[in-house]
Amino acid sequence: MNTTFDDLKSTGRLVYVKTVDVLDLPQDVQNKVHGLDQLYAVHDAAGQQLALVADRQLAFKLARQNDLAPVAVH
Repeated sequence: MNTTFDDLKSTGRLVYVKTVDVLDLPQDVQNKVHGLDQLYAVHDAAGQQLALVADRQLAFKLARQNDLAPVAVH
């Protein structure tokens, strides 16, 4: 059986990876990020941020390691 986009969405396993400008983050988070202009956020279908990481590949890997299905937000 092939899993569809709607199947993943309905089970809550679908997550979204998007870029976040460091300057848009709270100051205390900005203070911990050195030399980066962007980070990558992983959000659930409801929009809640689940993770914030420095590397796009890491965001996808993190999601998959937690049995989630990541998709990029353009």
